[in-house]
Amino acid sequence: DTTLAGDLGVTEIGTDEVYAAMDWLTGRQTAIERKLATRHLDPKVNPSRMAMFDLSSSWVTGRHCELAARGYSRDGKKGCEQIEYGLLTDPQGRPVAIRVLPGNTADPTAFTHAVTAVKDTFGLENMLMVGDRGMITSARITALKELGGIGWLTALRAPQIAALAADDGPLQMSLFDEQNFAEISHPDYPGERLVACRNPLLATERARKRSELLTATEERLAPIIAAVAAGRLRGADKIGVRVGKVLGKFKMGKHFDLTITDTTFTAVRNPGRIEAEAALDGLYVIRTTATGGELDTPGVIGAYKNLARVKRDFRSLKAIDLDLRPIHHRRENRVRAHVLICFLAAYLTWHLRSALAPLTFTDENPPQRREDPVAPATISAAAKAKTARRTAAADDLPVRSYQGLLTHLSTLTRNDLRYGDGGPVIATLAEPTPTQRRAFELLGAPIPVTLA
Repeated sequence: DTTLAGDLGVTEIGTDEVYAAMDWLTGRQTAIERKLATRHLDPKVNPSRMAMFDLSSSWVTGRHCELAARGYSRDGKKGCEQIEYGLLTDPQGRPVAIRVLPGNTADPTAFTHAVTAVKDTFGLENMLMVGDRGMITSARITALKELGGIGWLTALRAPQIAALAADDGPLQMSLFDEQNFAEISHPDYPGERLVACRNPLLATERARKRSELLTATEERLAPIIAAVAAGRLRGADKIGVRVGKVLGKFKMGKHFDLTITDTTFTAVRNPGRIEAEAALDGLYVIRTTATGGELDTPGVIGAYKNLARVKRDFRSLKAIDLDLRPIHHRRENRVRAHVLICFLAAYLTWHLRSALAPLTFTDENPPQRREDPVAPATISAAAKAKTARRTAAADDLPVRSYQGLLTHLSTLTRNDLRYGDGGPVIATLAEPTPTQRRAFELLGAPIPVTLA
């Protein structure tokens, strides 16, 4: 329950009025996003000229949504139609614009929409677009070169990394003898900087996982081998179906040499392919057009790792804070309006989380510069102390999770008190707690102490 409808004078509105308001808002999306882009992406406030973009999806209920289609589900919701939406943010992860797309849109196509928004809709030039390797593909980079005025920062795919590491290529393990990153170059990437990184922890984890998957694959293939040998399973097609299910589950088929006939089946590990993949464990290579004067090597690594901030925005949109999914609307403009409302709420949430950080476990001053930018992020000593004390240093108030703080704020209620049977009803406000008073101070808003 909330008093918001009464405070805004909209307690009597119906469905038609709500839909009319959604339609009105959709008609102003471009103007809203232009203002946000000017506020957060303009070079005056964003000297790095970076903008980050990523794509997500949410499933749709019903059968008549005009944007719904089957595609790659980032929610793991198999068999459901979905929509997709691309989120554009500033380097801090602050939402700036959103684009709603049919549910079968490929990542590179979505990226094209983002570039169009930055260059044409917002009129921003010489921006550096940051996206993952599935988003900013080689084909998209070729298109960006032809377009001009837009740079990029992304990562190479595994085959491209393998090519750099092959034979006498520039990517050799000796690069990482003293530190876990190094700049390299290659004729295939003219005018670009390549930053090679090696994460030892990630290398160890990938080796462990591969070993477990190889063992699990062999364990599942063993009964099939036994059944074929005993004559209980015959026919190359039937054997292939059984084997395919196992390989599809563990994705280790590339590491086995398989031989299937109508009466025989063998599966043997291929040491060469396993060793070749293991040699690249923990390696990734970032490619960018940013010059050394615009972004030093640790800055390049940090910019790519900051894509995690967009992932956090998606979690906020989809589940943690705003429950964008599932989508119940049918008409395209209503779906876009629904996502736009959630986007604006995400923008508000970003600022609320920032302003209320002193009352939450959030690290208010995370380390900005590390000797090893490839290493996992660390938290500041102040944040560790705040977590250990479970109180804020400035005023000794208890700290909570962001959701826990919202729950505490919701206890600030407006109550109707009746004095005696048939007596008058008097509206009162609950007495604010010290935490509630401090939260309103951090937001720069006076806490209500009397009824309006």
